[in-house]
Amino acid sequence: MGKIIAIANQKGGVGKTTTSVNLAASLGVLEKKVLLIDADPQANATSGLGIDVEGVDIGTYQLLEHTKKPEDAIVSCDSPNVDLIPAHIDLVAIEIELVDKEEREYMLKKAIDHLKSKYDYILIDCAPSLGLLTLNALTAADSVIIPIQCEYFALEGLGKLLNTIKSVQKIHNSNLDIEGLLLTMYDSRLRLSNQVVEEVQKHFSDMVFKTIIQRNVRLSEAPSYGESIINYDAGSKGAANYLNLAHEVINKNA
Repeated sequence: MGKIIAIANQKGGVGKTTTSVNLAASLGVLEKKVLLIDADPQANATSGLGIDVEGVDIGTYQLLEHTKKPEDAIVSCDSPNVDLIPAHIDLVAIEIELVDKEEREYMLKKAIDHLKSKYDYILIDCAPSLGLLTLNALTAADSVIIPIQCEYFALEGLGKLLNTIKSVQKIHNSNLDIEGLLLTMYDSRLRLSNQVVEEVQKHFSDMVFKTIIQRNVRLSEAPSYGESIINYDAGSKGAANYLNLAHEVINKNA
């Protein structure tokens, strides 16, 4: 049975999509079968894997509406062993459309649950909000990875997210686990970066991944070429970081 992992943080710009795309690619290279679901209306994970967002006819939106099966939405990518369910800007409307539906928090879970037998890992790239989209992802997931950038406001909002996770555990998904907190955008030259790492490790010790994602120019460039860091520059520091993270995730779930 595969594992569904949501990658969530309501703050924007913390490295959610970068992590989703590159963790998926790294797990794929390590011969795990991976499905990445783009659940963010900005559709950056879709374009980051080289799929033309404008050309997306069937994606996460249709999945949540239950008008199409996930099998109809799955596209294969250049990354080995990685499939994608893409997003389109129309996903913006889903929050409004689901509001009066019964069991609206379970739409994604119902759509993808049966896929666990076909993949080792299903990753969900969440939107930077705590709305219905993210709630659907957390209800469908077995665990959640929370990226935290090594910057001044890093811990602000983390409490809010942890409270949301607690209430999801209480009401919708008692099995939801925290896979780990992932420190991103780390710059060893900055005192602030080091302070944030110390703070997070002090408060959340066992919950923090040993792997820290460092600031890396190649990592920032890769999405503009529609490639994961593994395809774009496998020898870069960014690729090494994400491969380490993939090993950590695999070992943790062994």
